[in-house]
Amino acid sequence: MNYDTIQYDLTDDVAVVTLNRPEVMNALSSQMRAEITDAVRQGGRDGRVVVLTGTGGAFCSGQDLSDGGNAANLDLERTLRDEYVPMLRAIIDCPVPTICAVNGAAAGAGANLALVADVVIATQSAFFLQAFTRIGLIPDAGGTWFLPRQMGLAKSMGAALFAEKITAQQADDWGLIWEAVADDAFEAHWKARAAHLAKGPSEAYRHLKTALWASFDNTIDEQLALEARLQGSCGKTRDFKEGIMAFLEKRPAKYEGR
Repeated sequence: MNYDTIQYDLTDDVAVVTLNRPEVMNALSSQMRAEITDAVRQGGRDGRVVVLTGTGGAFCSGQDLSDGGNAANLDLERTLRDEYVPMLRAIIDCPVPTICAVNGAAAGAGANLALVADVVIATQSAFFLQAFTRIGLIPDAGGTWFLPRQMGLAKSMGAALFAEKITAQQADDWGLIWEAVADDAFEAHWKARAAHLAKGPSEAYRHLKTALWASFDNTIDEQLALEARLQGSCGKTRDFKEGIMAFLEKRPAKYEGR
């Protein structure tokens, strides 16, 4: 696919998907959702980590309400089902670690697009805004699932009802994201984080993601059985053997990955 609304770069096993509509704060159009879906899937095949970030002063301002004409006539159920769900599933099901580097405002569906990544790193000046009730809607794009699991029901309810900004530092303190980073160190920091994961044991990362996602639905006995099965698979990889040898020889491991 040729990309018009995003940029895609693969360097040193790091696939970076950059939302590139700064004139509208990277609002999500139908075309952009399709391009993100395709690029994340491509990055999962070609890279060892996928990063989502944005150009300009915002990460993503949410649904482009001017996309397709009259916003009041949007078929929101169809749009969510046919366009948002495939995009979100591409990130959730990505076989390699995903990072969202939130470079600025993340509002509405843009906030929840960020939260679907495995790791969220935000610049200190960024904020997250569940803006939906301001226009008579409920949080979507996975917001009603992710928010209470990541920062509890009380904070989630307040964020959704009042539609007030959550600063990057608040998001960090409340467990909504992995970390907030000073603006002047942000880009170098997330790139270093991505490089670290790109050199790691990819098969272990893949199984780790599977186990953590499954834990929401499994009983403790089911989860222990799943851990045993996935750990058995990890134990048969060359990366496990390399990790053991590196530990015994007191040297950095050189993982092959997938």
